[in-house]
Amino acid sequence: MNKTTVEQADSGQRDWHSRPADAVAEHWAVSPATGLDELEVTRRRERYGLNRLPEAKPRGPLIRFLAQFRNLLIYVLLGAALITALLGHWVDTVVIVGVVLLNAVIGFVQEGKAEDALRAIRDMLSARAMVVREGRQYTVPAEALVPGDIVLLQAGDRVPADMRLWRARGLQIEEAALTGESVAQEKSIDPVPGDAVLGDRLDMAYSGTLVTHGQGTGLVVGTGADTEIGRISHLVSQVETLTTPLLRQMATFSRWLTGAVLGLAALIFLFGTLWRDMAPAEMFMTVVGLAVAAIPEGLPAILTVTLAIGVQRLAGRHAIIRRLPVVETLGSLSVICSDKTGTLTRNEMMVQSLVSAAGRCWVEGEGYRPRGGFLHGEETLDPARHPWLTRLLRAGLLCNDATLEQTEEGWQVHGDPMEGALITAALKGGLDADDERAANPRTDLIPFDAQHKFMATLHHDHQGEAFVYVKGAPEQVLHTCHAVWDEQGEVPLDLEAWEQHIEALAAEGQRVLAVACKPMPSHAQEVDFADVESGLVLLGLLGLIDPPREEAIRAVADCREAGVRVKMITGDHAGTARAIAAQLDLSNCDEVITGQHLESMDDEALARRVGDVDVYARVSPEHKLRLVTLLQAQGAIVAMTGDGVNDAPALKRADVGIAMGRKGTEAAKEASEMVIADDNFASIVRAVEQGRTVYDNLKKAIVFLLPINGGEAMSILVAVLFGLTLPITPVQILWVNMVSSVALAMALAFEATESDTMCRPPRPADEAIISGFLLWRITLVAVLMAAGVFGIFRLALADGASLEEARTYAVNTLVVMEIFYLFSVRFLRTPSLSWAHMVDSRAALIAVAVVAVLQLMFTYAPFMERFFDTRPVDFVHGIEIVLIGIGLFAVLELEKFWLRRRAGRP
Repeated sequence: MNKTTVEQADSGQRDWHSRPADAVAEHWAVSPATGLDELEVTRRRERYGLNRLPEAKPRGPLIRFLAQFRNLLIYVLLGAALITALLGHWVDTVVIVGVVLLNAVIGFVQEGKAEDALRAIRDMLSARAMVVREGRQYTVPAEALVPGDIVLLQAGDRVPADMRLWRARGLQIEEAALTGESVAQEKSIDPVPGDAVLGDRLDMAYSGTLVTHGQGTGLVVGTGADTEIGRISHLVSQVETLTTPLLRQMATFSRWLTGAVLGLAALIFLFGTLWRDMAPAEMFMTVVGLAVAAIPEGLPAILTVTLAIGVQRLAGRHAIIRRLPVVETLGSLSVICSDKTGTLTRNEMMVQSLVSAAGRCWVEGEGYRPRGGFLHGEETLDPARHPWLTRLLRAGLLCNDATLEQTEEGWQVHGDPMEGALITAALKGGLDADDERAANPRTDLIPFDAQHKFMATLHHDHQGEAFVYVKGAPEQVLHTCHAVWDEQGEVPLDLEAWEQHIEALAAEGQRVLAVACKPMPSHAQEVDFADVESGLVLLGLLGLIDPPREEAIRAVADCREAGVRVKMITGDHAGTARAIAAQLDLSNCDEVITGQHLESMDDEALARRVGDVDVYARVSPEHKLRLVTLLQAQGAIVAMTGDGVNDAPALKRADVGIAMGRKGTEAAKEASEMVIADDNFASIVRAVEQGRTVYDNLKKAIVFLLPINGGEAMSILVAVLFGLTLPITPVQILWVNMVSSVALAMALAFEATESDTMCRPPRPADEAIISGFLLWRITLVAVLMAAGVFGIFRLALADGASLEEARTYAVNTLVVMEIFYLFSVRFLRTPSLSWAHMVDSRAALIAVAVVAVLQLMFTYAPFMERFFDTRPVDFVHGIEIVLIGIGLFAVLELEKFWLRRRAGRP
């Protein structure tokens, strides 16, 4: 092939799997025997670049800090600070700017901590690679590979680039990060159809996957961004990141509140100047006081702190949150789209069924932990009393190249996961791997190969007997057997009956292996294909599966009770997906839609099915992204969980992307908003509960703050309308809003989860923060607070108090009413039936104590008098103030009783 033709070669093509290997080599002008020369390598590197994934430029600290100010309420506060500065009210200015900066610092620090916790290398490429260049073998950095390079692979290698396989001997590659399949894929060199999905391209090895068995040689056809991982990385970069329901609601609320305040201020200004003939400058100061009173300056800080507390609580439950608002979004989830492998399942193969001539038994336990028994009906089998069971387990242990090791993180398999499961089963049966291998040393083997689909090992015991164990695909092994072994010895093989056993196991989603044996001459030192073509005795069938996590089964049930639909979206086969879905007890586990079926459906047809079908199998990254997008179009708030590179686009698109921390790829973690550190699906349910708690507490804080601001605004409004003196000055209003109100509202952020939180259905995505009930409560409390403030102010003036004394009484009355209102608002609909019930919040008691001390300082400290023009409060007026607070609490509790009686609740 000439140089011009090579220049036209496109490493971004995707049909290499459908071409013969020699045609691919011709396309890239390379001989697999000699490889490229250094001059050609240099030229191709200049053309295609280094074999690494492009990295997005991270946001600098300044940009991240400035991003914290993108909020309408923050803009309003900054505007208020500017106005107060122009008017020379520097105390007001400093306090408002301080609140804005506090809000920004909290968000910046929290976001920085999350980024630090998750920062890791992006690329999944192998560090080194063995290549053939100029006829010699070299070890080079993986990033130095170019299209056309010849790469050697062996067990334990991380595939460094996308390759068309040229040679494969017993080659198996674990591709879970790309396809979702937990079982290593057997590889061959034969072309496959052009429309084969990624998991069925047996002649390809993809960047980032792991070689678990055998050896192979591949020709590099894609590097860096042109690999499958690179394609998914590009897909992730194109996905639009959605805003959270809370931010959408807060934006709507902020616009409504800002418009209402500015509109009312304009009307009051016109009324005062045109109707009351007040001086414009005086009226302008009154309007500023009204705006300061009506705007809840502390709300952004309360929002940030409430979310941050949710983040801290989730961190204690092994969930790392990357963006604060995501905490609340968790509480509004209506659908969780979950990957299967490693998320709902353990990503650890285990032997679940054993079938022999004596019948079928089930294997207890989970994962690679060698604990569990063997059940035959209600009976627990003792392997020592059932020779057929011991013989079957011993064969699986010895015809095996994997090893099992106990580490601090648990039991780990080195080698093929299915072979690791066979070792675990043998250990459960009382066999010792080292003792068995020492007693029956291996002499020779036929390694597993995709063409003959079995593995055979020759063993000699210390009594001089020789025998062969064979394990492999049941359709291959059964046809070499003439008999089956049972308790009495060999009996004729009923091929049809055993094929039915195989079909039954496969229908349950289990991977089936057949195990057989054959005696050999004692002098035999080698085993070849002729030795295992016939004359074998079947020992039994092994059914293997990546089982669901026990905690995932419980979590799915909890989600159902909370009204959250769980959908399983996996790259695994339909039969396996259906079986796992049945064990998880998904709402609709009988119907499965495959990726091939998805391809044939347009969006309209799929939209009609996506709400009802809960199991999707053999899907690609584009399919997962499409499903999430369609669910969102139907109004669902969607979480996507996963751990593979193939999950990254859907993780980024989802309202909440949830990655697994232990076995999750870095691509999945960086595309997500939350990382489950313990890979426990049940942690998601706890996160949903915490998200609902955060929203409840935020709603309580809003219902706490708005009546206070409303009461202040009403007091000023009444004064203007009737030509009366303001009961509270703007700077005193700012003290209440930024000190006592914020301190007390902070306590609501620590409220515990209410008992019915996970029994309620998810709230609608477009639900307003202020419902009709909350609007009624806000209005009622605002009127009561305005009445209390104005009432004691006018009463004090009537009793001969000075203006400064009357205003001090009014401020203290407002603060005391806030305190009593705090204990009422902790239970929005439920009356505080007992004193213990009312004061069972440590945070509330601390907040009240802090506010009491600050308010005493506000009232009696001489330097506060200079700032706020206050006067001491005598004992009699102090009693009156407390009684007004008690009266407010009593009225609100009676209102709760009345509403419950009206609703027919006890």
